[in-house]
Amino acid sequence: MNLITEHIQLNKKELANSSISPQRKRHIQQELDALERYRERHPSKMKDPSPLELFCDENPDASECRMFEV
Repeated sequence: MNLITEHIQLNKKELANSSISPQRKRHIQQELDALERYRERHPSKMKDPSPLELFCDENPDASECRMFEV
């Protein structure tokens, strides 16, 4: 996927499928929530964020998200 809007629509479509497992449904719902929060915070960004970008957007102080200048 290239666009965040496509990813959101795909997740919504998958959630509408009643045959998915509860674990998959929970995972997709959490991802959808994170994507929607990311889109609200970064309205000008259209690129689909990576899982690390989503994590760092929600947890900027996490050690995985620290950036160091050389």
